[in-house]
Amino acid sequence: MATPAPTTINYHKQSRELALTFADGLSFRLSAEFLRVHSPSAEVRGHGLQMPILQYGKKHVGIYNIEGAGNYALKISFDDGHDTGLYTWEYLYNIGKNRDELWQMYLDRLEKEGQTRDTSVIQIHQV
Repeated sequence: MATPAPTTINYHKQSRELALTFADGLSFRLSAEFLRVHSPSAEVRGHGLQMPILQYGKKHVGIYNIEGAGNYALKISFDDGHDTGLYTWEYLYNIGKNRDELWQMYLDRLEKEGQTRDTSVIQIHQV
């Protein structure tokens, strides 16, 4: 079964959330931070079979540009300079459906690796 395409896409600048409604009626609101830390780019997802590279300090990231890429994806540019990776309809639909689980896994990994969502907190590691 093919992934439905979005029928509406709106970025709410004040809340920094991308709102998507798909043709099957499902709707998702995905924060810029969530989209940034789950970017489909090789920079984030890693190359090959390696573990995705943990993104941290992205709590206050926003989106400054969104462009359509053909009839299948969005190219999202973030205000921290990240602008690689295409968010296909299938990818957006899947991360939207699994948002809560993916977010909890991200928070757990941050804690495990001693990192934080906030850029204003400096992590000091003993050597």
